[in-house]
Formats: sequence, C-alpha cells, structure tokens
Amino acid sequence: MVSTAGENAAVYDVRLSSVVPASITGEDKVHELSNMDLMLKLHYVKGIYFFRSGAARGLTINDLKKPMFECLALYSTLSGRVRKSEDGRPFIKCNDSGVRIAEAKCSKTLDEWLAFNDDSLNDQLIYSQFLAPDAGFTPLVFVQFTWFKCGGISIGLSWAHVVGDAFSASHFINMWGQILTGQVPPHHLDTYNPKNQKKFPSPLAKVPLSIQRVLLDPDGGHWLLSNHRKMRTHSFHVTPKQLNRLTEEAKLVKPFEVISAMIWKSLAKTSGKAEEPKIVTLISGTWDKENELPSNSRVIISTIEAAEAPPAQADLAELARLIAQTQEDETHLVERVMDQKGSDDGESRDFILYGARLTFVNLEKMNIYALKMGGHHQPVFASYSVSGVGDEGAVLVLPGPPPGTESGEDEGGRVINLILPENQLEELKYQLGNEWGIH
Repeated sequence: MVSTAGENAAVYDVRLSSVVPASITGEDKVHELSNMDLMLKLHYVKGIYFFRSGAARGLTINDLKKPMFECLALYSTLSGRVRKSEDGRPFIKCNDSGVRIAEAKCSKTLDEWLAFNDDSLNDQLIYSQFLAPDAGFTPLVFVQFTWFKCGGISIGLSWAHVVGDAFSASHFINMWGQILTGQVPPHHLDTYNPKNQKKFPSPLAKVPLSIQRVLLDPDGGHWLLSNHRKMRTHSFHVTPKQLNRLTEEAKLVKPFEVISAMIWKSLAKTSGKAEEPKIVTLISGTWDKENELPSNSRVIISTIEAAEAPPAQADLAELARLIAQTQEDETHLVERVMDQKGSDDGESRDFILYGARLTFVNLEKMNIYALKMGGHHQPVFASYSVSGVGDEGAVLVLPGPPPGTESGEDEGGRVINLILPENQLEELKYQLGNEWGIH
C-alpha cells in the first residue's frame, strides 16, 4: 500500500507492508488478557528514535525488515489480533497475522526536523491505528522507518498498551536492533508471573481515585478516548546542572520525585484554586531483565494527596517528600475493578488511567539508548510518549541523552514529556522558564 501524499508534504511516499514471525506459532494459541491489560486498552505507547546517516548507510528496507521476522518468532503475541470471547471479554488470538511496517521519506534533514522542537510533528514519523473490539485486522504494533534528506533515519514505534507497558515496547525494539547487528537472540523469552490472577467477587465501594470511567461508542467503536479539552504535547531537557540544583533545593530527594514536585507545584500555580490538582497519580515499575515477554504485570499505580497544604503554596522539598513518602498503592484496587460486572443500567466497564488525574510516569530506568544500528551507532535522540491521555494530562520522565550522543555538556539529566491541555501547557512553559530557568 502506498500513500497519496506528494513530495510537497514533509513526510511522503509512505508504503505499508506486513512482517510475520519466522516460524509458525501453532493452531489455537491464545493470549488471555489480564485485568491490568484491559484497564490500559485505551492507551497507546509511542516511541521515536533518530539516527545519523552513518547508522543507516547501505541498509535497505529489506535489511531492516529481515530481523523483524526472527524477532517476532520470540514475540508471538505481537503478531496476533484482538478477538472477543463468548462472554465479551477481549483476548488475543496468536494467528501470526504480523505487525505493520511503514517506510517513508522526509523532505527535511534530520537537523532541520529536530530544530522544529515540535513534538506534534513526530506523529508523522509514527504510523498508528486504533484498535477496536471487532477490528480483527488491526495490528497491535506498527514500526515506521523514515529516511531524511540527509540520509539520517528515524524509527517510530506504535505499541498497543494492552499487550505490555513502555518497558516492554523498549525491550522489543532493542531485541530487533540486536538481531539487526548480528547478535544471536535467545531461544525463548521468560514469562513474568508475580502472582496468580485472583477473582474479587465482592463489589468495590467506589472506583479507585487513579482511574476514570469513560463511555465508548455503544456500537463497538474504536478503543479511542475522546477528549473534552484540546491536548498538546511538549518536551524539554532538564540538564544535569539544573537537576543537581533541584535535588539540592529539595534536600537530595530523587530526580523523579523532585521533577514531579516542580511540575505539580507549577501547574497548581497556573490552574487557580478551583482547578488546582490536589490528588495526582504516579505510574512506575521497572524490569529486572530484558529477556521477558511483554507484560503490564509490573505496572504500579499510586496516588498522592496534598491534604494539608495546597501544592501551589507548598515548599518544593516538602512536596517532593510528600511524593516520596505518602504514596497510596492502588494497583490491586485497579485490577479488581475489571472483575466487577457493569450495572443493570449499562454502566461502562471502560476506563482510562493516564490523565484521569494529573499523572506522573516514571520511565527513568528505560534503556532507550540501547538500540543500536550499523554496529555501534546510538540514537542522537530517543523518547517515548503515550496517547489516549485524559483531560487532566500526563508527565513522563525519561533518561536524558547519554555520553556520545552529541549533547555536549547537556549529556545525562532527564527528558520530560508533557501531554496537557493547551492553555495549561503554555502557562506551564512560562512558569518553568521564569521560576526555574527550564525551557
């Protein structure tokens, strides 16, 4: 399939194809979705990697697709399609339908594209479609390779959160990169099962604070959230020098906590007393090893409430300590919600997590710069975001560029990705620049 966009478009000549596993999975294999998987079904993980021309020199689209066949043999679930059981619960049929590959060209150089500093433009580099409960032909994963005018290349990853978290997505594309550079992949990937999934027959007294019930198209529409506010994305880099100053001011609280406190306090100042977020959600969870199958089982969901002092008036160190010490774990409550049946009046069983409340996501430990091309070339920049974020917005904290990525004295630190209502985002950018010198 070839798009109709002409060369006047920044990204054009988009061609689609599919890649399937190198070996047959077998008949009648299914992947049952956990309660946490289904809780996250309206969210999508988006990753983007930028490489200089040396990384892709001499590589064709076939060279890039070939390792994917072998990679998918390890990840049979990703080549499956969503189906519904007789009781209406979605599952994945592992039918080897494959993932979708997009190849495209860009009329800009890599430096010109990065100089735009407009995160919304990166959507053109990440081909995606939204799932639907009856859309048996929609892939769970899309990978887009875009060649820039200078010979540089970007790799865009769109990943349905229902199959695994952002760490899972990063590990998958890292595995593809290892095979691309000639490394021998493992014979199999391990399954992470912390506990057997439990059923909770007794009803919950109320929906956990961290999630929000939403109403989808009753005719079985796409797994897609409709926002009531116009949302925008923006990213900025907190340099090591800025990070050291923040952690010193916050009495050596960890980077994620002090960054979250800074943004929470700044947003509270711009929102006014009526809309000041007094309860926020934290999403965290790390992986001990990369050779595991995709999963949402490591996701930890907590809430923090600023009950004593309004966040706008709180001291940065005080707010950072509040985040560090008063997290209320709601993970099992959130999972339990999915075991409850809807009410007789047709109460929705669809929920959102990201953006139900102002949500801070800790991705500091993601190994996103481990992806290599051309033997040893690292990305000059890599980042992850999430789509399907609710109106309260989300803040993702990721590792900054490591040494050797052309960042000079700004190597390290943290990259912060914001998905917020447009009016709040502009005010927050001013507040961060004016008070903290962060742009």
